[in-house]
Amino acid sequence: MPTYILLANLTDEAIKAIKIAPKRIDKAIKNFEEMGGKLIGFYTTMGEYDYVVIGEAPSDEIAMTFLLRLGSAGDVRTKTLRAFTKEELGEMLKKLP
Repeated sequence: MPTYILLANLTDEAIKAIKIAPKRIDKAIKNFEEMGGKLIGFYTTMGEYDYVVIGEAPSDEIAMTFLLRLGSAGDVRTKTLRAFTKEELGEMLKKLP
């Protein structure tokens, strides 16, 4: 399955309700898994981003649908990176002239 790295920042509204963040996170993870996704890692971080999440989804379309659902809740603003393994890179490089 394709791998994605999600960089997220809490909105002002979410910061005001930070004590319920664990419940919101669990709900988001459950929604992702119900869509066929698999959580690899979830981290609360210091610095530019509040959360870094690594996951797999069956397709870009499913990942995007999840991101739209997540963003529409209004708790986080995200940046998402499509990640490729070393093996996937090797296969891509074999196709170069």
